[in-house]
This record gives sequence, C-alpha cells and structure tokens, in this order.
Amino acid sequence: MTLILQPPNGPRIGILGLVTEEASQAGIPLPFIGLFSMVQQLIYQFVTLLVVLDPVGMLAVFVAVVSPLEPRERRKTAVLAISYAFGVLVFFIAAGELLLIQMGIPLLAFQIAGGILLLLYGKEMTLSTHAPGEGTNDSSSGLHALAVYPLAVPAIAGPGAMLTVVLLTDNRQFSLSEQLVTTGVLASVLFVFLLILMAANPIMRAIGPGGANVLRRVMGVLLTAIAVKMLLTAIAHWLSLPPLQ
Repeated sequence: MTLILQPPNGPRIGILGLVTEEASQAGIPLPFIGLFSMVQQLIYQFVTLLVVLDPVGMLAVFVAVVSPLEPRERRKTAVLAISYAFGVLVFFIAAGELLLIQMGIPLLAFQIAGGILLLLYGKEMTLSTHAPGEGTNDSSSGLHALAVYPLAVPAIAGPGAMLTVVLLTDNRQFSLSEQLVTTGVLASVLFVFLLILMAANPIMRAIGPGGANVLRRVMGVLLTAIAVKMLLTAIAHWLSLPPLQ
C-alpha cells in the first residue's frame, strides 16, 4: 500500500484527547502520565502498521498466488513470506534512514520502484496462462522464490511499509530502546498477518480451482490498478500536480 502515516508533530494526543502537559496540570501522577503516553504510542504504531500492511486486503492476493500449491506448501509459503518481510523491514528500521541519506534516494523513488514491480506482477497474474506458484515444489527453491517475490517484497514489505518503519523509528526523534519497542510492535502486527494468511486453506476449499483462477485474474487487474495509482501519485507529487481524484 501507499499509505504512510507520519507521527504527529508537537505534543502527542492520546486516544482520549488528553495531552501530557494537560494531564500534568490536572494533577495526574507522572508515572501514570508516562505509562499513558507509552500505551498511546504503542497503539498508534500498531494501528499505523496494521493499516499500511493491510493483511486483510493482502489475503485475496495471497490466495491467488498460492492457489496451485498444496495446503502444507501454502502454510510454509506464508511463514517464509512473513519471515522475509520481517527481515526486510527490520533492516530498514536499523539502516533504512542512513541508506536513503547516503545514497541520495528520494522517497518518491521508492514509490515509483514499487509501482513498477507491482505493475509487472499484476500483468503476469492477469495475462499468464499459468499461476505464479504453479510448478513449484517443496524440494526446490520454488517456495522460497515465491515467498520472496512477490509476497514478501513488494506485496507485504512494500515501499509504503519500508518508509513507514523508517518514519516510526526516526533516529532524530526516537532512542534505541524506543526503536526496539517499535520492532516488537512490528513483529506482533506481522504475527497477526500470518494468522490471517493461514485462512487461505479454508478459502481454497470453498472456491475450488476454477474460482481460484478467476480470483487470480481479478486480483491481477486490481494490482495493476494499484500499481498505476502508485506511479501516478508519485509523479503528481514530483511535478506538484493536484492529487488524483
């Protein structure tokens, strides 16, 4: 997804609309203020990552991609994809900001690159006579390759997710301990993601091979549309054009 939620500037407002300074003036003990601030930040990060990663929206894509595989292979592919995505996002937590600065890569370049990758894969899903996972088997590197591309990158750990974890762990705003907490929040979100992907087997039993083939092509069209939107949005920002309607 392309949604990137930035932490609010200035005082952080909690879920009840209570600002830390106002809480202090209200006579609330400082330990409770600190605990409240930490909880609201955890909730903010969890919801932000959940919205950006969009596990429910990705379930249909996952079902379409792994439809040719056996149930055991689907489960293994889900675990591999989540593991690879976690590794990629942890790398961006640790070194993403420094990497972008040192290489002079603008944020829009990531969005354009992700849009191109999704565009190519959406075209393959829509027009190819074979499903992306067809022909893979557990004894080869096929499952790992499928888990890496397109599932881990760019479907799960896409440009939006990469940039979001960079923003949530900005070295100028957050200490190492806070960044470690954010990493834990990311792990919990991806665990929820994995549980949702595990629902692929019941869905496959319900729709059958024919339904999976139709779903794959429909999702290919939708992925292509998402990719085009990503590209057009990035170009519009670059050229300072009005946002897409």
